[in-house]
Amino acid sequence: MRILLVGDQASLSAELMDFIADLGEEWQPLTASDGQAAMNIVAAGPIDAVIACPALPDLNATTLLGQIRTLRPETIRIALVEAAQGNRPPPARLIGVAHRFLPMPLAPEVLLEALTSLEELRELLDSARLRSAIGRIEKLPSPPHLYLSLTQALEHDDDTDTADVSKLVAADPAIAAKVLQLSNSAFFNSGRTISDLRTAVTRLGLSTLRDLVLASEVFSAPPLSGAERNSLQQRALLASRLAAKLLPDSSAELGATAALLADIGLLLPGVRNERLPAEPGDDRPGHAEAGAYLLGLWGLPMPIIEAVAFHLQPQKSNTRSFWVTGAVHVALALVNGDPVDEDYLQRAGVLQKLPQWRDHANGLMGLAAAEA
Repeated sequence: MRILLVGDQASLSAELMDFIADLGEEWQPLTASDGQAAMNIVAAGPIDAVIACPALPDLNATTLLGQIRTLRPETIRIALVEAAQGNRPPPARLIGVAHRFLPMPLAPEVLLEALTSLEELRELLDSARLRSAIGRIEKLPSPPHLYLSLTQALEHDDDTDTADVSKLVAADPAIAAKVLQLSNSAFFNSGRTISDLRTAVTRLGLSTLRDLVLASEVFSAPPLSGAERNSLQQRALLASRLAAKLLPDSSAELGATAALLADIGLLLPGVRNERLPAEPGDDRPGHAEAGAYLLGLWGLPMPIIEAVAFHLQPQKSNTRSFWVTGAVHVALALVNGDPVDEDYLQRAGVLQKLPQWRDHANGLMGLAAAEA
């Protein structure tokens, strides 16, 4: 992979520059001190990923990444943002042109993790057509910043309590209102009415809360009408709850998140709904692979990306046993009323569980219908 890092010595530590120099031929790292030098490199040949500092001597990161999108739409665009920015999202214009955001100062281990995930993504979905199609989209759904902040806080601080989590959610009033609305729905709450965020955190549990936050952020995309957004979000939440029940506790959260995001590709312009028959000559990427590629750009875990990519065709999964991809396939099929791949379930040794899973799905959908 050819990786281009754009920034001057004032923005990038000596430790990071030494690390980049030692990456070797496998990564083919390149550096540029300003925007014009970066554009000269991009114009000279394909670049797999570009990582841009926020302030450059001649251009800002938004302008540079926008120019790269025009010239090389297949290039993955990563913006560095100041860590001091806290939980505030990056500027709206930068969100519109960057695929992923990394904290600055950039630690070598964070860079290595990002590069490794991009390599895994390319191996899973090695399609120049797909990379170009997603790269040309002028306004991608923005990464779910509040969800990622919650995940980071919970993973790196064992002492994170409900008050801290409530403050994170409360920073976005629109999402806080949506979380309260959903936490009082029939299939999330069978007790008294929840009227404050701290109680919602306590009653729902942190993993469920993160799913609600994720749903609120992802399905706020402007291309959808209110009715379409509510319908897609409702089905996604039902599938998420069901997928978690089909897996052991150690994998339940992965399954829930993957099912929640399985149809995110439907939010992207220029993709084909793979649940509908393909028209002759329609070479648009399918919504499952397009959605998976978007999640890969965001840096979500590979089991989630693979499950989203193959949830309509679980036999293509690299995992032969029934795991996250299988659970997402079953959950989405049952919630959407689509056929379940029984041959796949037979090979995975779980076909006998399908009637029980259908009953559970019908129960969840019954609760949702009663509330509606």
